[in-house]
Amino acid sequence: MQRFALACEAIAATTKKLQKTAIVAGYLKSRSIDEAAASAIFLSGRPFPAWEETTLQVGGRSLWQIVAELSGKSEDEIAAAYRRHGDLGAVAGDVLPQLPDQGLTVLEVEHAFRQIATARGSAAKSALVRELLTHASPVEAKYIIKIMTGDLRIGLKESLVEEAIAKAYGHTLTDVQRANMLLGDIGEATRLAAENKLAEAKMRLFHPLGFMLASPIDSPAEGLSYFADATVEDKYDGIRAQAHVSEGEMKLFSRTRDEITESFPELPGALADLPHDAILDGEIVAWEYPAKAGDTQQIVDETVSDKKEETEEQATNLGRARPFTVLQQRLGRKKVSDKMLRESPVAFLVFDVLYANGELMLDLPLRERARILDAVLAAPRKAYNHRGHRGAQGSLTFDLDERSDASAAIIRAPVFRATSPEQLEELFVAAQARGNEGLMIKDLNSPYTPGKRGKSWLKMKRELATLDVVVTAVEYGHGKRIGVLSDYTFAVWDGDRLVNIGKAYSGLTDVEIAEMTKWFLEHTIEDQGFRLVVEPKIVLEVAFNNMMKSDRHDSGYALRFPRIVRLRPDKLPEDADTIERVREIYGRQQK
Repeated sequence: MQRFALACEAIAATTKKLQKTAIVAGYLKSRSIDEAAASAIFLSGRPFPAWEETTLQVGGRSLWQIVAELSGKSEDEIAAAYRRHGDLGAVAGDVLPQLPDQGLTVLEVEHAFRQIATARGSAAKSALVRELLTHASPVEAKYIIKIMTGDLRIGLKESLVEEAIAKAYGHTLTDVQRANMLLGDIGEATRLAAENKLAEAKMRLFHPLGFMLASPIDSPAEGLSYFADATVEDKYDGIRAQAHVSEGEMKLFSRTRDEITESFPELPGALADLPHDAILDGEIVAWEYPAKAGDTQQIVDETVSDKKEETEEQATNLGRARPFTVLQQRLGRKKVSDKMLRESPVAFLVFDVLYANGELMLDLPLRERARILDAVLAAPRKAYNHRGHRGAQGSLTFDLDERSDASAAIIRAPVFRATSPEQLEELFVAAQARGNEGLMIKDLNSPYTPGKRGKSWLKMKRELATLDVVVTAVEYGHGKRIGVLSDYTFAVWDGDRLVNIGKAYSGLTDVEIAEMTKWFLEHTIEDQGFRLVVEPKIVLEVAFNNMMKSDRHDSGYALRFPRIVRLRPDKLPEDADTIERVREIYGRQQK
């Protein structure tokens, strides 16, 4: 582990990507295959492979207390060290004592992480963490904590680790990337690379792939400026989800790659009986079904229609999305009541297929994926509904006059065509009339690029400017909010560091504020009395009237009249907006 930590120190000391890659490659090549595999996972900033659902469940406050106890320093001294370093791992490396016989191997740390993950109760976990850090040298403890918190902060992304694996073992980067994507395990990809067996990597279902992302646009004209062959869909205000289906089992994963199946128990049965394994991409939306009793809700089989009026009527007849706040009641719940199932029904709007019939579809153009998606959804199979009725021609049907029990629809997201800005504007108005946010404009010739945001998928919304931001500090409120943490300072990314850009205290409900107060108290890094510095893990969507340059925040900008639109539990901190996006908004504002 000492060699690992020193390699990390060297990686952090250079800003050159080629040097970082060379250091990682040299380190991996010098280790045994088992050590290299474990190290690759650690260098990706996580204690376990991405596909696993295993978590340590050790909070930042608990780590803080253990570091303080082992260091023999006072709370004020630890707080001062944190102000110097801004990172608890670096604090540990600074304040923990160097003692004789300290030192761990990478495999011992890997084993300790497994023990911590399986331990029950905070006391048992804290005891194991304390024992681990006691036997670690200060620099080892520094990186053990960084791995535990998922924040190495050495300027090393998983893509660079993939490059280093390719360099270390003499493979192409494409082969390493493909194996890692299929397996969801960069450690196993390292092992296969070392053994010259990358071609043996197989798709591991129920491991979420990265989601293809869209870039915002400002006008219909811009929406048709990047590619000639465009398809258009409504932009739904829900939760992006990836459905994995295999042999009668179905699981849902959010954009943060967390499993969310329990929050939507009515959905698994609606897809579990597909005749082939599949991975589908779509949006879970709170759904209002057509009011006419006796109608049925069916999959939409058409993909790209030139019959604009027919397709729009079809989209309208499907029902309509309800506000996101309705769906939000379902998020994070391990048990959803029958009452909530009845009062807050959902639909899964499917718009892409990533895997089917034993093959990855990522490299195929959207035009071909759309055809395959229609075939997958329309394939004959035992139909599902909440009463076990069989639908016409094997389609999924749901009797709307029998909604005393919960049911859910799997809907092929309606697709339109537009060849002029005027047509795109008409579709935009119609989408908003159906209660949706706006439009998605997609290049029919584009492959599916997991985790990447380019100009192949575009999103068109019209609203007050919004940013996705990360909460960095919280303060106690005033008046009726005395005793709860209701004032949030938030930040955007500037490279690999967060820079504050504003503070907001309005927009959340009292229930949400109470729940978040509990979370923030459990994830406090530094207690400054009235103000708490917290783990940067909570993402908010904030709206504002305009933006101005300001030296009040370290971003160099300040938001005017910021307010919280909603919590974004479906996003990871790294998904938050960047300083480049801030500058772009500011620049447009000046025109």
